[in-house]
Amino acid sequence: MQPYGVNELRKMFLEFFESKGHLAMKSFSLVPHNDKSLLLINSGMAPLKPYFTGQEIPPRTRVTTCQKCIRTGDIENVGKTARHGTFFEMLGNFSFGDYFKNEAIEWSWEFLTEVVGLDPDRLYPSVYEEDDEAFEIWNKKMGIPAERIFKFGKADNFWEHGSGPCGPCSEIYYDRGEKYGCGSEDCTVGCECDRYMEIWNNVFTQFDNDGKGHYSELEQKNIDTGMGLERLASVVQDVDSIFDVDTLKALRTHVCRLADVEYGSDDQTDVSIRVITDHVRSVTFMISDGIMPSNEGRGYVLRRLLRRACRHGRLLNIEGSFLPELAKTVIEGSKDGYPELEEKKDFILNVIVKEEEQFNKTIDQGLKILSEIVAQMETDHVKTLSGDDAFRLYDTYGFPIDLTKEILEEKGFDVDEDGFKASMQVQRETARAARGVTNYMGADVTVYESIDPSVTSTFVGYDHLTYESDITVLTTETELTEALTEGDRGTIFVNETPFYATSGGQEADTGVISTAEGEFKVEDTVKLLGGKIGHVGVVVKGMLKVGDRVELFVDAKKRALSARNHSATHLLQKALRTVLGTHVEQAGSNVNEDRLRFDFTHFSALSQEELSKVEKMVNEYIAQAMPVVIKNMPIEEAKKTGAQALFGEKYGDVVRVVNMGDCSIEFCGGTHVKNTSEIMAFKILSETGVAAGVRRIEALTSEGLMAYYNSLEAKLNEAAKALKSTPDNFLDKIDHLMEDNKKLHSEVESLKSKLAQDAMGDVLSQVEEVKGVKLLATQVDGVDMNGLRELGDQLKDQLCDGVIVLASANDGKVNLMVTATDSALKQGAHAGNLVKAIAGLVGGGGGGRPNMAQAGGKNPEGIKDALLKAKETLEAQIS
Repeated sequence: MQPYGVNELRKMFLEFFESKGHLAMKSFSLVPHNDKSLLLINSGMAPLKPYFTGQEIPPRTRVTTCQKCIRTGDIENVGKTARHGTFFEMLGNFSFGDYFKNEAIEWSWEFLTEVVGLDPDRLYPSVYEEDDEAFEIWNKKMGIPAERIFKFGKADNFWEHGSGPCGPCSEIYYDRGEKYGCGSEDCTVGCECDRYMEIWNNVFTQFDNDGKGHYSELEQKNIDTGMGLERLASVVQDVDSIFDVDTLKALRTHVCRLADVEYGSDDQTDVSIRVITDHVRSVTFMISDGIMPSNEGRGYVLRRLLRRACRHGRLLNIEGSFLPELAKTVIEGSKDGYPELEEKKDFILNVIVKEEEQFNKTIDQGLKILSEIVAQMETDHVKTLSGDDAFRLYDTYGFPIDLTKEILEEKGFDVDEDGFKASMQVQRETARAARGVTNYMGADVTVYESIDPSVTSTFVGYDHLTYESDITVLTTETELTEALTEGDRGTIFVNETPFYATSGGQEADTGVISTAEGEFKVEDTVKLLGGKIGHVGVVVKGMLKVGDRVELFVDAKKRALSARNHSATHLLQKALRTVLGTHVEQAGSNVNEDRLRFDFTHFSALSQEELSKVEKMVNEYIAQAMPVVIKNMPIEEAKKTGAQALFGEKYGDVVRVVNMGDCSIEFCGGTHVKNTSEIMAFKILSETGVAAGVRRIEALTSEGLMAYYNSLEAKLNEAAKALKSTPDNFLDKIDHLMEDNKKLHSEVESLKSKLAQDAMGDVLSQVEEVKGVKLLATQVDGVDMNGLRELGDQLKDQLCDGVIVLASANDGKVNLMVTATDSALKQGAHAGNLVKAIAGLVGGGGGGRPNMAQAGGKNPEGIKDALLKAKETLEAQIS
């Protein structure tokens, strides 16, 4: 067997499966595409999930890849053992409803034994204990003796992740020999030692798990295989670990040369050497995919890895910046398989240099502070670092919490992580509140303040909706950056842009900025000090970086509709000045693709007649199909044309003048139609007051107006349908219904009154005398409050003199009504106080005037006690 190198093995694997009809696909980015379940790609099949689930159609039913992967779940063990690493390459061959177990098993064996040249007698397959089919293929077809085929249970040889597709696995182990073993007599496949190494895993996706433990056969069965490239190389090269294979050994040797140490001479030194060797690979590949250092998400993983490597460089007494030199070795060793590393070399090194410089400014001081804290903890016999101290190390010295934890764990201490999170939350809330803070010019403090003042942008959007330019600056929402990747929100600045930034009342253009590698959705365009124009949005695909040549595409339809509404405001102002007088001045405006809003000076609401005149006049201007002529001219010359300027606006020496026929001439920097006929039609929706002496008109044009009319028509048809009529005669139908409703309402009120009286029966027989004042306190059910008041008036007329208390239970609720005659009031009766006194007994409250009051409650069972209490209360009121 030849000791093939990593790059050779990668090439051999991909070419082998290409010979079996597979499409060799380039490794996907480490940044997951449309997969929020992952922070980073961590397996060969992860980026292929859309093909397995059927969301996307694969380019071929047979695919092979060598996928770059990162896993940080056991980062604390990286370096401590030679088994663990964060970056690895995963070889894989995949079938999407094409071949299945026979071919997958046969080809894995063929590649390992015939192509790579592994000794067949040192290879041991394993199968899921219930997968007789796979066992038979290994035993009968491949000729492997039954005693060399190992059967394992579900925990080891069945792949599933909750509900969904799943299936049994078949792994292949390689016996590396006794020198790698544990020495135990029963050492065999499955032992925890390094002798029997799993090098290949075939996953047979043949079942669907309903999430309740029930499995059904999939119609389309798939193959998902994985083999770690570095692990295969360690077997082929017969070396101790992945850190000894050719590419990693070259990197490891470079670390030793920089640190002037020898690998294998000291355990603690070896830990630091392995940490740096592994982490610089991850960092280099992550940056090549556009991941940038930050304090959240993928960026935090990158920053954590880079700063952990920096710290271990300090432990090896490496002075100054050293990671860029190591990154060059990573690029040199891996560029055969990943040519983008060489293509982006300058970019990668630049990012590493800046991040390392930033951390180097504070790491020594931070380590000194941490040492002092540890010494104090030892003195105080404290084992846990406070959350406040951990946060100070993070916030002031750039120590990720994980780095602080690692350093403390080495000394037998831990960290109050909950306290750290609490301090972090306080900082977030403080930062959120500080967003209202302004700089010395009175503007909001933003990330844009950090941009070099010499950076400017030229607007070319009057003549172009698409344009090519170069990215000059990129920002995230909080800091300047060298690149943005899929899912990142930020702002792009270029030399020239066709995107119109919000100004003059016209809302910003939106659209797309793209390169061969990435696409950015522009959601807003902002104008900043110093002539900068920022394109705000999110990366929807790939990566964009500073210096990239980009194509900028304005949403042409949105621009055109906004232009129609903007031009309409000019015509509207002319019409208002004609109808209302020349005192009308523009006081503000807002136009977008949907509608226009125009504020103007005027001192009273417009009459319907005035609104109709204005609307008619604007539509006449539109119908005249006047050409719109736009010129740049000296301001004094522009003033002589009679051009209308925006009140209070400051203009330069040269202004842009928009002339619509002989109708409207205004200073304006916005975008407009070429002819007024493009506006199509104009409709005023509302006219309101917004401030003293300022009125506002909201209106629609063109497509926005058509959408409005379509909506009205749909509502009209729905209303007619509900009335079992048509739009032509549904007004007559409404008149008839209103008349019918009036008659029915009258009948209902009469019936309710009669029912209430019938329910009362002969209640006058229940009248009592309380200190010479008549009291009628009785219950009548099923009557609402209006009915009780009406009954109270009728009974008061019959009683002539006294107090009436009525209670009614209705659908589990209680209504109480109390009324008192003038003579009862003179003797001390008070309806409001009486109802307050008894309402609590029915679970409610109320009040009212001395002569009439009411209350509500939720306890019908308390009515009897409330009526008894009424007598007691009245007795106390009578003097």
